[in-house]
Amino acid sequence: MPNKNNNRIDRIDEEYRKELSQIISYDLKNPNITGLISVTKVKVTTDLKYAKVFVSILNSKNIKETMEGLKKSSGFIRTELAKRINLRNTPELIFEIDDSMEYGAKIDSILKEIMPKEE
Repeated sequence: MPNKNNNRIDRIDEEYRKELSQIISYDLKNPNITGLISVTKVKVTTDLKYAKVFVSILNSKNIKETMEGLKKSSGFIRTELAKRINLRNTPELIFEIDDSMEYGAKIDSILKEIMPKEE
């Protein structure tokens, strides 16, 4: 029966991803957090103690500062999350940078450079 539990965790991951996007976009008032922040993925541990939150940051003045700001605001974010999603415990949030979008853009620009120009 491990599959049933996996589906539940997947649903929780997705629900957290949606709510965290909302909270970070609209409720966070930290001036150190700059740029467009997208929550790309959330992975919750099976015991729901921790959640790894993958964020992609575009047009930030300082990505390191923005990540620090997110870490410092994690208590507030977690409290907001607990208000919105009614589970027995709200996981501790661990923010990770997701540079897959940046990586994709880099690959795109390399491909544009090496592809022959069509007339």
